[in-house]
Amino acid sequence: MSETVNIRELNDLIASKSDFLNVIRSGMNQRIVGQKHLVDSLLIALLCNGHVLLEGVPGLAKTLAIKTLSQLVDAKYNRIQFTPDLLPADVIGTMIYSVKKEAFEVKKGPVFANFILADEINRAPAKVQSALLEAMQERQVTIGDETFQLDRPFLVMATQNPIEQEGTYPLPEAQTDRFLLKVIIGYPTLEEEKQIIRQNIRGALPPVQPVVDSREVLEIQKLVQQIYIDEKIENYIVDIVFATRDPRKYRLSDLQDIISYGASPRASISLAVASRAYAFLRGRGYVIPEDVRAVCHDVMRHRIGLTYEAEANNITADEVVTRVIDTVPVP
Repeated sequence: MSETVNIRELNDLIASKSDFLNVIRSGMNQRIVGQKHLVDSLLIALLCNGHVLLEGVPGLAKTLAIKTLSQLVDAKYNRIQFTPDLLPADVIGTMIYSVKKEAFEVKKGPVFANFILADEINRAPAKVQSALLEAMQERQVTIGDETFQLDRPFLVMATQNPIEQEGTYPLPEAQTDRFLLKVIIGYPTLEEEKQIIRQNIRGALPPVQPVVDSREVLEIQKLVQQIYIDEKIENYIVDIVFATRDPRKYRLSDLQDIISYGASPRASISLAVASRAYAFLRGRGYVIPEDVRAVCHDVMRHRIGLTYEAEANNITADEVVTRVIDTVPVP
């Protein structure tokens, strides 16, 4: 009974914080036409204190969406354009010699901000990509002998173009695993495209003013951590992840030769926290199976390895995830 009362109180508390979502969504809608899934995914990453990787062809408002979200939150924002000649020091900073002080001093790089746009992250070599690893995972950066804590919230929002692979450096599994979500962006509908044309031929896009600050974001992140996950939901999440590791046990024997490696424990954690954030977006203080299913593709698609046989037959990770969530019993 006490659990029921707590959930009811949590629902009321979440309802009282609905303005947080309303003002951000309203601000996003001023500039972004359609792309509801993209906006929700960015909000989930923000609420979970995670990172998001956006993949889509050029011109789908990936950069605009990320920039708009960062402008709506009154926090520091930096954009890093990844190029083949970029160096790790261009991202995290370096030691420079000060003639005036006759000593080396730290010059911090653009990673020292609350929101980082890593634009076309697969255009920079592995050494530069790995420079982000410590920052993304540990929320800290080491320059020389000193370690610096990054400000909270800290959100890396990376984009990559899937169609031009010549001269690019695919992200290694160790790096993609650190992104809470990998979101695939599709084309707008015909009506949305008409609206996009009208909006852009009118001239400059409407200015965006900050509507929340960093303190409010941190408060909401703490609230999301309180959302209730029943043990049955925990079992459901674990079953989904384990089905990618041992398909035969879950009556998915045909996937045995398609999956080279299954999702890691980080996938289980990410499914749980992303499901909580999705429940918050729906105004609930508890997670239901539909929340898990809603975020499953974005959480899992970059955490499953496919065999050469799967690639030869044009089988994608999304198809594997769909088979898994369609087969694993729903509590």
